[in-house]
Amino acid sequence: MRIAFLSHLDLNLYLFRLPIMKKMLEEGHTVYVICPRGDKFDLFAFYGIEAIEYKIQRSSLNPLKELKTIYNIYRAIKTLKLDILHTFTAKPNIYGTFAGKMAKVPTIINLVEGLGSFYIENTFKNIVVRILIEKLYKLVFILSDRVIFVNSDDPKYLESKGIISSLKIKIIKSVGIDSDEFSPDNVSEEKIDTLKKELDIENKIVVLMVARAIWHKGVGEFYEAARLLSKYEKVQFVLVGDTDDGNPSSVDKVFLKRGYVLWLGHRDDILELTGMSDIYVLPSYREGVPRTLLEAASMAKPIVTTNTVGCREVVIDGYNGFLVSIKNSQALSNKIEILINETDKRKVMGENGRILVTKEFDVNEVVKQYVELYIELKEKRK
Repeated sequence: MRIAFLSHLDLNLYLFRLPIMKKMLEEGHTVYVICPRGDKFDLFAFYGIEAIEYKIQRSSLNPLKELKTIYNIYRAIKTLKLDILHTFTAKPNIYGTFAGKMAKVPTIINLVEGLGSFYIENTFKNIVVRILIEKLYKLVFILSDRVIFVNSDDPKYLESKGIISSLKIKIIKSVGIDSDEFSPDNVSEEKIDTLKKELDIENKIVVLMVARAIWHKGVGEFYEAARLLSKYEKVQFVLVGDTDDGNPSSVDKVFLKRGYVLWLGHRDDILELTGMSDIYVLPSYREGVPRTLLEAASMAKPIVTTNTVGCREVVIDGYNGFLVSIKNSQALSNKIEILINETDKRKVMGENGRILVTKEFDVNEVVKQYVELYIELKEKRK
């Protein structure tokens, strides 16, 4: 089988699709990466994967330049004699499907990893963009052979609007998590003590949130919950994640540096920070399936998150954490307070989260589902 993975970001493919590619290589298939050149582009060769570049202007909305991007993708794949083209995220799904059909690729698979921020607020701009995306997706989903979703809510919505047929829908929850890497056993008590000392939060119960510092992630609610619970001197709220300059939802750095939260900005030691935490929080307004929640659950941390698209795929309310309504700081703080005061509940919920992740979200299980789908669709073409 000859299969290509298409994205606008080499980083996306390298961080989240490499386990699938490696498994396909192990089973004797030929694997290509089709993407613009970035920092990770040349790293695929180490694994025996040929990376093929195409040009794109990511910020462009010029229709002529968008058509040129489709043509560039077509030129990149037309001589590869692919059996399957697998596309990821909105623009690659749309452009890649058109280019794949032009190149006569027999099987095209799209992955929709959440419908995105345009579905959070009903501003005029968001409504217009949603209409455009849905019209394009309706056409694309007719042309593609299967569409993978990472949660249950997005396909239900698109099917209810007549944008996709139920026959095209395949749900594979998340990109998976390496539960061996994100294991409580991989962060020692000594490391936790050292990290807490470095951050000057020794002997504190740590309430952690890891996310881009944008309002849609629920940063405002996290800070307000910290204020509401500031009576607990033994508790420290910690936010890890940088601002997203150019994003209209980005939080101002002045805001991030005030209040009752320790803002650490960007960090690379997420494993250790998650291991250090006692309670994990993500009050996001909408997600695909957030990897940070999978990491926290895999590290046996109790979670408080929102009862919204994507987040509720990872947390069973009352089992491995709590679900609260979006934009509700009081409800958020109430559930965090329960976990602050009940050590045994934190432990049990954390253990339950670890069980859930290893059963449903482990990367090996996710990779297995992808490979089975590829083989199934290839066999159908015979």
